[in-house]
Amino acid sequence: MVEGTEGSHHKEGTTKMSKHSMVCAGIDTGKHKLDVALDGHPEQMRKHRAQRIGIEASGGYEQAVVATLRRNGFVVIVFQPAQVRAYAKFHLQRAKNDKIDAALIALCSAATKTVHAPPDPRLVPFAASLTMIEQITEDIARLKTRRESCRDQRLRRFWNEEIGRLKLLMRGELKQLIAAIRQHPDFAEQLDLIASVEGIGHRTAVAILVRMPEIGSLTREEAAALAGLAPYDDDSGKRLGERHIAGGRERLRTSLYAASLPAAFNWNPQIIALYRRLTAAGKSHKAALVACARKLLIFANTVVARGTPWVSKTATS
Repeated sequence: MVEGTEGSHHKEGTTKMSKHSMVCAGIDTGKHKLDVALDGHPEQMRKHRAQRIGIEASGGYEQAVVATLRRNGFVVIVFQPAQVRAYAKFHLQRAKNDKIDAALIALCSAATKTVHAPPDPRLVPFAASLTMIEQITEDIARLKTRRESCRDQRLRRFWNEEIGRLKLLMRGELKQLIAAIRQHPDFAEQLDLIASVEGIGHRTAVAILVRMPEIGSLTREEAAALAGLAPYDDDSGKRLGERHIAGGRERLRTSLYAASLPAAFNWNPQIIALYRRLTAAGKSHKAALVACARKLLIFANTVVARGTPWVSKTATS
């Protein structure tokens, strides 16, 4: 079921559909229906030559719509919910329903200055498989917590068996995913380059390749920002706040952070030296690991950009 907005404004928190030089559409994705706004009128997007279509990320429900639109030649911008909320807040838009949200998304699309190229469609099934592997990992962590608090030996054996079963399943799925990626020579080459960085295992390399298809074409600052690993200032007047990370691609950031711990203690001399230098300067363990995760991503971006594998260097702390 597809519904369109019928007016250009609403009683409370007026949403004015301003005129732009380009025609933009907005889609609010629900579990059972879509609400579409095209300059406030329920007309067909093709008929009005929509040059951009904005859609809000909605837990995966939007993916089929995005794929279909892109196959039909539309430029699609996928917004995070926080972006749409911020736009509504800026315009003092308090009223909220699916049709109003669709109109806001259309306005967000028109206001967007830079539209990035869509990811390679070959990565879509890989992303789904990787998400499943990550979810299995989360399930294992939850079962380990249950096992720790369990005093019944029979139940502990049950949790151990479940953990073992899920670990086996996870390893099998990862092996299949890597094999599928290697069916594409360009992806196989990038995967090997990323995995050549000491401290980046095959699973983290897969996460970087799939979650950041722009790898190798970014500056170090852009890569860190996309992964949510860029430190932002929090200063006001004479107050100097602590720098912190925000936003970005959460699952990629989680993968890199998980890789940073063994890299900072065992695998990469430069990362080890970085961790020691930061903690010696008073940085917390967590802040140092975030910096190490950021550095791992920068190393991966560099080797892909250069097209040459990682060369280990002996770091001096």
